[in-house]
Amino acid sequence: MTTQLRTTLVGLLLVTAGLATAVTVTRHDNTDHPGIAASVRTGPYVALGDSYTSGPRIPVQTGRPAGCDRSDHNYPAHVAAQLRLQPGDIRDVSCSGATLTDLTSSQSTKKGTNPAQLSAISRSTRLVTLGMGGNDIGFSDMITRCVTMGTAFKVLDRAKDMSSHDSPCRESYTDNGIDSTEKRIAGLEPKLTSALRDIQRRAPEARIYVVGYPAILPVGDTGCGRGLPLAPGDIAYLRDKEAELNKTLKDQAVSAGATYVDTYEASRGHDACAAESTRWIEPIVPSNPAAAVHPNARGQRGMAKEVLRAIRAVG
Repeated sequence: MTTQLRTTLVGLLLVTAGLATAVTVTRHDNTDHPGIAASVRTGPYVALGDSYTSGPRIPVQTGRPAGCDRSDHNYPAHVAAQLRLQPGDIRDVSCSGATLTDLTSSQSTKKGTNPAQLSAISRSTRLVTLGMGGNDIGFSDMITRCVTMGTAFKVLDRAKDMSSHDSPCRESYTDNGIDSTEKRIAGLEPKLTSALRDIQRRAPEARIYVVGYPAILPVGDTGCGRGLPLAPGDIAYLRDKEAELNKTLKDQAVSAGATYVDTYEASRGHDACAAESTRWIEPIVPSNPAAAVHPNARGQRGMAKEVLRAIRAVG
């Protein structure tokens, strides 16, 4: 056998072995996680978001700074586990109270400073989830305000003093027919567009998933008594504002070429007014370990399931 022939045969054997190995790895990946491309499954993965992502008060609280209230059982942790990512292949930089501004600027908390969330992204990043926008429109403050006014409404309604005004909170956000919350939601559009473009610039090969908010309130206007005391009209008002927020997140995700993850439909019937054993969102006084009016561990698992469903759908 000539030297040239031996060299050629060795080269062919190496190529064949390489192809066989590649096929084996691909089959293993697709068997474990149908529809998930290997490049996505292996990360690196960066999770961006606010408290609906970080998981305040859900055991075990971990990460730095402690003021971000991250749980090791939030949806990014579940997604990483299902994709079998190594610890070094996930960076969860979500933080309670975060707004879109905190993507590019550091965020001060009561227990430390969280660096700009986008600083966690690099050209090697292959998967990004973004769950943010609620704090930009002041949704938590709205719920607090509406609950306070709802409690007063119920007292006055029993006295028949406010029977014709069943949405005091909505009225407080409306001036001359202009809803200030709608203006804030509209103001999200350019911020989201800028944020998604920035992510794409920093990680051009990453797949980006914008995660919507789960159902906080039930269908109808009955509320859930002490669990979330709201005037009947304000239940519909808050539900409508959440729907508008999610629609804006979806529209901007689609426009940017990202994927929107709908967690609302899957969480219907698991809102803050649902039974303790089935709800995803805790009421004003939580009975499961979680922050008030935030996802509990069940909710985080449910949100993770929808993120994974979206990843598999894209393939």
